[in-house]
Amino acid sequence: MSAFHLTDVSGSGPDRARVVSLDPLKVHARRHQTHALHRGERIWHDTDSHVDLWIELLHGYAFEPRAALAFTVTQDFEDDQFTLPRVPVDDIDKLFGLQVQELSIFDSLEERVLTQTRRANTVLIEVDAFHLPDTRSIAYHRAHVKTTIGVDAIDPDARRLCYFHNTGYYVLTGDDYDRVLHRPDAEGASNALYPHVEFVKHAREALTGTALAEASADTLCAHLLRRPEGNPVGRWRAAFAGHVETMLERGEPYAQQYSANVMRQLGSNFEFLAHYLGWMRKQGFDIPHEAHVSAQKMASEAMVLQCKLARALSRQRREPCDASFDVLERAYERTVPVLAAIVC
Repeated sequence: MSAFHLTDVSGSGPDRARVVSLDPLKVHARRHQTHALHRGERIWHDTDSHVDLWIELLHGYAFEPRAALAFTVTQDFEDDQFTLPRVPVDDIDKLFGLQVQELSIFDSLEERVLTQTRRANTVLIEVDAFHLPDTRSIAYHRAHVKTTIGVDAIDPDARRLCYFHNTGYYVLTGDDYDRVLHRPDAEGASNALYPHVEFVKHAREALTGTALAEASADTLCAHLLRRPEGNPVGRWRAAFAGHVETMLERGEPYAQQYSANVMRQLGSNFEFLAHYLGWMRKQGFDIPHEAHVSAQKMASEAMVLQCKLARALSRQRREPCDASFDVLERAYERTVPVLAAIVC
């Protein structure tokens, strides 16, 4: 069995993400080309793993993942971090006819995964990245990090598992297979509780073309009604001086975590929003050019602020980053409120 992770073809469609049948009774290995959102020129290469997974899953089904990114307008500042981007399951159902259901593991995780993948369902499992070979440079056999994978095929006899993770599609085997699926005979196996598991079920035909674009516009309007009150960048700015003091006290490891949960969360979210608005414009919707450009500016200036802060902290300096906050606050006002004034 083999799977292919290719990165030289753009776009979505049946010719871009296809399945190769190796054994109709056992395993289907997927030829998968990473979606264009994860290739080419990008401001934030390290984006949210949940959104990345859904982009590749939808692309793997030959659907257009950009249509599902309207939720990005709801991001708020939560006093210590920006809201984690999450693709709402209701949007996935409405746009693509996919239902996400919790999977009960009443005997063997391996058996339940095998049953669902044979139904052409994808199983979402919280796993330890310590056992994921695609994280070789970060966590594989190095660190224990919780993450979620989308399993679309397993071969119990060969101890092989095909899965989506982050921005690609991979295969793991052997001892990693045993540990990811909590096989009782795995070395070091324990009686620990099973992880949280869901499955993605094809309940209805997916929308396409104009119908998809119009339904996506409906989700945008619904999400804009749930947008933050006021400017979340302003609230972050008000708390920033205290955050800097904490970073100076706790040192570089904490500062890196802060950066990932604040600047990266903000910047990557608005980069996805910029991609969404660009897609909507191509579908014929009258999205203001200013909103599109300002969303992109949010993404780039969050990166600028991250770099400024890192340099200042390395010198034990307190940097207020006022110029970057000015840019971010203006860009936000020209993005979400402008969209709300037009759409809602």
